[in-house]
Amino acid sequence: MQCVLLSMPLRYRLPILLLLAAVLSMVFFLPQPSVADEDIQGDQPTIKPPNVILIFIDDLGYGDVGFNGATGPRTPHLDKMAKEGMLFTDFYVGCPVCSGSRTALLTGTHYQRLNMDAVLFPNSQRGLHPNEVTIAEMLRAIGYQTTCIGKWHLGHLPPCLPTMQGFDSYYGIPYSNDMWIDPANKLSEKIVLREGITIEQVQKGHKHMNWVPLMRDEEIIEYPADQTTLTKRYTEEAMRFIEAEKEGPFFLYLPHTMVHLPLAVSSTFAGRTERLIWDAIEEVDWSVGQILQAVQRAGIEEQTLIIFTSDNGAAVGSSLPLRSRKGSVYDGGIREPTVMQWKGKIPAGRICREVTASVDLLPTLAFLSDAKLPSQPIDGYNIWPLMEGKPNAKSPHETYCLLHGPGTVRSGKWKYYPWQEGKHHEDRPRKVKNLSNHPVQLYDTVADIGETTNLAPQYPEIVKRLQIAFENHQADLKANQRPAANLERPPGSLSSDRPR
Repeated sequence: MQCVLLSMPLRYRLPILLLLAAVLSMVFFLPQPSVADEDIQGDQPTIKPPNVILIFIDDLGYGDVGFNGATGPRTPHLDKMAKEGMLFTDFYVGCPVCSGSRTALLTGTHYQRLNMDAVLFPNSQRGLHPNEVTIAEMLRAIGYQTTCIGKWHLGHLPPCLPTMQGFDSYYGIPYSNDMWIDPANKLSEKIVLREGITIEQVQKGHKHMNWVPLMRDEEIIEYPADQTTLTKRYTEEAMRFIEAEKEGPFFLYLPHTMVHLPLAVSSTFAGRTERLIWDAIEEVDWSVGQILQAVQRAGIEEQTLIIFTSDNGAAVGSSLPLRSRKGSVYDGGIREPTVMQWKGKIPAGRICREVTASVDLLPTLAFLSDAKLPSQPIDGYNIWPLMEGKPNAKSPHETYCLLHGPGTVRSGKWKYYPWQEGKHHEDRPRKVKNLSNHPVQLYDTVADIGETTNLAPQYPEIVKRLQIAFENHQADLKANQRPAANLERPPGSLSSDRPR
């Protein structure tokens, strides 16, 4: 441009230079967008990616906590958390038993879509495929420190161990505490042996029901694990992690072993109440209190989102006032006591009665941290508008379908079952009287939280709509399944079959 202007006669150069000067001055003095303008235009909240603590209790029922009316166990720390955070009354998990529920929680995807088993055992041959993106993998990709402390239950051998699924470290038992050891797992050179067991016995394939290994990262460090101290040790490990990583951001996944059978508590909580299950619940509540205090001591309350929920309904405790319990797709098996707290971000003392689900946590955390969502389809939605108490925010689930067992659909206040009452094992714990002989079931969960009165005959249009949603969901899962992973057993490994 400079060369062209210099080659022109002066009488042409001067007007062009004056025109350029005028244009540049206009550009220079144009008002620039402010940070506030950009914030209004964007959808992302103007907050620093939060630390995330996800506490996942095993077999804790809807009615096992004070904020849902429990009268046996005392849960003062959880009750305080409910007052200082938001209570979710209609929060659903992805399966009424262990492995399916954890799959949905960590991947935002129904376990059937991933070909996962509802419950894995030490002799199972499959686990969560490493191609699936967990919350830990998603957050670690943007700089989070990640750890899993507690029960894993998504595959106890490579390539499915926590350290192969996005967690920087792992400390806990690889499956439920009522199972046994698989001789294929790697033993630490510093393994602690208990109950008179020798290293030679372990190497020869010793197995015993309810004796499970404690692992650190990918090695067994204690066998059998002292289950009376698990809740205490998990808590202490979590507190150390919080202090070490308080500069953040971090993701702490704390899936407790308790209150799954066999129940066990530390000496401090033994005999504290009339029932062992209540002792165990009170120790879990104590653990929550310790975590909250650790966050407060670290001075990171305003940077930390804490989520508390359970993997399924009660096995020993109470799912009241809901119908049925663990293993059932009635609300007592899949609707869980849930609280979320984030000082200054989640309004205190609020109650959310909209339908939300564990599959929603991954996409919500992706939104809050500005992380990349998995490239493969997931089943959850971002529920941050509900969590922040946005006026008139509604559930993103027009229908929430669950295909475990005979299946169910939740839509607004309605809960639908495409099968006849009393025809499946879900009714047995409740010993229902006056069963409906209608071929399907429909309940108003607001007016009838215990699902006692079948309204299907009165509302055929709703039945038809929800039956179509169920069938469409069923077809979608069948057409878009992804593979689970095959566990890699070292050559020459001894049998992992169930001991007699």
